[in-house]
Amino acid sequence: MKKFNIYIIALALISAVTTSCDPDYLELEPPNILLDNQVWNDTKLVTGVLSNYYDRLPSHTSLTGGWADFAAYDEAMWSGYSGNDGLNNIGSYGFNRWQIWDYGLIRDINLSINKLNTISTLPDNQKTQFLSELRFIRAYVYFEHVKRMGGIPIITEELIYDFSGDPSYLQNPRNTEAEVYDFIISEMEEIIPTIGNNGSNTRANRFTALAVISRSALYAGSLAKYNSAMSAPIQLPGNEVGIDGSRAQGYYTKSLSASKTILEEGGYSLYNSNPDLGENFYEAVINKNGNPEVIWAQDFLLSADKRHGFTYDNVARSAREDNLGSSAITPSLNLVEDYEYLDGSSGELKIRTPDDSDYIYYDEVSDIFEGKDARLYGTIIYPGATFRGQEIFMQAGVMVWNGNSYDRIESDGLATEYIDGGTLVAAGGPHRSIQEVSNTGFYLRKYVDNAVGASTRGIRSEVWWVRFRLGEIYLNAAEAALELGQTGEALGYINTLRERAGFGANSLSSLTMEDIMHERRVELAFEDHVVWDYKRWRVAHEKWSGSTTNPESMIYSLYPYRVVRPGDPRDGKFIFMKSVAPRFRAPRFFQLGNYYSEISQGVIDANPKIVRNPFH
Repeated sequence: MKKFNIYIIALALISAVTTSCDPDYLELEPPNILLDNQVWNDTKLVTGVLSNYYDRLPSHTSLTGGWADFAAYDEAMWSGYSGNDGLNNIGSYGFNRWQIWDYGLIRDINLSINKLNTISTLPDNQKTQFLSELRFIRAYVYFEHVKRMGGIPIITEELIYDFSGDPSYLQNPRNTEAEVYDFIISEMEEIIPTIGNNGSNTRANRFTALAVISRSALYAGSLAKYNSAMSAPIQLPGNEVGIDGSRAQGYYTKSLSASKTILEEGGYSLYNSNPDLGENFYEAVINKNGNPEVIWAQDFLLSADKRHGFTYDNVARSAREDNLGSSAITPSLNLVEDYEYLDGSSGELKIRTPDDSDYIYYDEVSDIFEGKDARLYGTIIYPGATFRGQEIFMQAGVMVWNGNSYDRIESDGLATEYIDGGTLVAAGGPHRSIQEVSNTGFYLRKYVDNAVGASTRGIRSEVWWVRFRLGEIYLNAAEAALELGQTGEALGYINTLRERAGFGANSLSSLTMEDIMHERRVELAFEDHVVWDYKRWRVAHEKWSGSTTNPESMIYSLYPYRVVRPGDPRDGKFIFMKSVAPRFRAPRFFQLGNYYSEISQGVIDANPKIVRNPFH
């Protein structure tokens, strides 16, 4: 009875309000919803919309998502939680691995452009700047699509269904791969005079747009050249996939021009603030305090509670601040050996004597890395390197001399002691089977925050994710110049980067495409370049051939051992053993069908004009 009376009273109150008030009551604006004319006439609210779109930009790997794929190629492997060991057991890359079809974001951007054009009464210069920034974001979204999918439909207007029962007028075919690249480049060129945001490295500006041209035109040029050079080029009849080889030079020219404008007019410079060259290279990526090298980054801020757990998940085992932290991504020996010695010799580590009669003995576990390219230290924590001011000591066991040969002795645990009172297995490993400790003999440094508390669940990290930095622009310029036959200019760009890494001036006197590939690998490791570089050069199927006899398809480890040989000068020294990483199970296998990702059946069902990619 009481409940019934309450309902009657409530209905009576509603009736009284709706019948006795001003008839304009029903026209009142809702207090909890922002209307179009409010949003698009308020600069702060428009900026908020832009911020939302920046946060929604597609990415393959970043510090907040997809970073586990650092372990899916040949830079590293997975040493974390054993339930993710599938990353070490990729029988073949799935055809949908890099798939993306985010027309929801493209539609939202198109809608925003329309609202600004039709509703906004902001001053023309402010409106134009916002429109330029929206066009930048849209073009960048198309770039993230084309490098995965090839040509996709270019949609620049909001598509509205008329409920007629016939959606065919909304179904657009795929543009050619070249048309999408041309659209990206032309959009960037057109917005450069009006995009504003001068000096910002978190919002797009003139030089961010030029950086996108530098990269996207380079991709298009190499696709045109190297796909055409294949014995059976990967293409579709309508050129939705495949760019004519005759266009390569034009794309390279655009890439080089954009790169040179950034280098000459951008006011950027390579980071050179720390006399310790290894620490300097590490800081070139993570330092946010007036860093002159970073062009565009996804930022994080502790005070705004915008943080990430990348450091918590990837800090070296013996440097953990949280007992539940992890050491998931561990770099490969393959990558470590790509860093050359400063005398110009190959980066292969010296483990055995030249005649292979004995091990080489080292006084300290870090001595084997002495004289290496400083970018190694800035990228990877190797045995005996320091992090947060402490040595990350690594030892996998002991090698005990039995009078004729060595007996290898290891342990099931970490921080264990041998019977002679010395270390058996170090707290940082490496270890063959324990999860969340290095399985390769190395830990990741790049992007791992060295700030106190950054590897705890409570604080986490505010290190930013760098989308573009000047180091890449030097490499883009070098590659484009080399492809255009301007070898002297290309050499200058490469030698500038190498000099920062500790090499002498003009350390290279000649340059090949293999040199370019090598320099990109050691400069840009873990910055989401390797898979896209291998794809555009059309070498991914050769690098990751699925064969255990192909060393580039495998992940290798380096384990240090203390020598136990009492009375011998070699007692207490360190030797190293190289092998396939124990938790690594299957060679990387990239098929021709992986060069362009599969378009899902749902997309094709919704739009029969969409043609499938090759081999799918």
